[in-house]
Amino acid sequence: MARPTLFYNAKIILKDTLTDGGVLVENGKIKAIIPTNELSYIHKYQGYTLIDVKQQYLSPGFIDIHIHGGGGYDFMDGTEEAFIQISKTHARFGTTSLVPTTLTTTTERLEETLRSYENAKQSLNGGANLLGIHLEGPYFAMSQRGAQDPRYIRNPNQDEYKALIANYKSIVRWSAAPELEGALAFGEYLVANDIIAAIAHTDAIYEDVEKAYQAGYKLMTHFYSAMSGVTRRHAFRYAGVVEAGYLIDDFDVELIADGVHLPDPLLKLVYKIKGPEKMVLITDAMRAAGTKDTKSILGSYDDGIEVLVEDGVAKLKDRTAFAGSVATADRLVRTMLGLGNIPLTEIIRMITLNPARVMKVEKEKGSIDIGKDADIIVFDDNINIQYTMVKGKMVYERQPE
Repeated sequence: MARPTLFYNAKIILKDTLTDGGVLVENGKIKAIIPTNELSYIHKYQGYTLIDVKQQYLSPGFIDIHIHGGGGYDFMDGTEEAFIQISKTHARFGTTSLVPTTLTTTTERLEETLRSYENAKQSLNGGANLLGIHLEGPYFAMSQRGAQDPRYIRNPNQDEYKALIANYKSIVRWSAAPELEGALAFGEYLVANDIIAAIAHTDAIYEDVEKAYQAGYKLMTHFYSAMSGVTRRHAFRYAGVVEAGYLIDDFDVELIADGVHLPDPLLKLVYKIKGPEKMVLITDAMRAAGTKDTKSILGSYDDGIEVLVEDGVAKLKDRTAFAGSVATADRLVRTMLGLGNIPLTEIIRMITLNPARVMKVEKEKGSIDIGKDADIIVFDDNINIQYTMVKGKMVYERQPE
């Protein structure tokens, strides 16, 4: 059993406020939040691992619910090693939990990735926690495919998705275009099986989204990216998916806040309309995240798409579309802070408690509260990660340069 740990001399980020003090960790859980005046008796904690935070920030760990890869690996590689190395890579940047995400592909490739997840979940030691698999596709609108491989895009197939859900309990989320034939029944089936139904890569209009909401879709995957806005059909204007995301209050919206996918004015607009309670920051990171690569592969090495990495983002080789982010979670926080009018506590909520709520793990994760998992990070004023702890185990400690 690991020794208890006391973080002290910290600026602790709570749900709605900052407080000075310390956090005591025992048996993988947050045991106590200790006011500064009580920490003057530090000798009481002899036998504990003592960590002087030096008036830096102590925060709940970041939770990334939409991520494809990092450190030179992609989950679509379909190997246990890929899951483990991606988990370790993103832990260095403050991510303590993540939801591995697939790309549009064959059923056989999906099954290979799902099996690899099950194996990695059992052997993972020393990286971010895995919260289950997010299937992104293959049920998408071809016109909004973005960097998704058009060879595998198709309408919902009952035999296919029912078999996958029956055989792989690790599926916790699935993204689809709600206007497709069979997509409403698909959403209802997901909800009936306690799987989060999300809207993505879609040319739907507002009326389609209303029906999807009633069928159980409650999350918008990478808001603005690969989804319709206002369109005109035969001279008549129609509100699109973006407008529906604003008008239907209950929708949570994911944001790739890497400073490239969405410019500052759009990030400010989302904050103004949706507010900090309904925003979820994601990396949507591909395999080049956490590396210095200028060329990479989106998806698996043997069946993926060659991409360029420039301007802080991955692009298709013809530069007609982005091909995923190369961001890590710390960059998302820096981007939001750069907008200038959003309190740090609200930004941290967007990447901790909000994603925990969406993934239905808020009772265990997402905030510094007594009894919750000790998923804790420490960072400085520039959001450089100093320590990453996952369930009470230190998995990363920044070394002096």
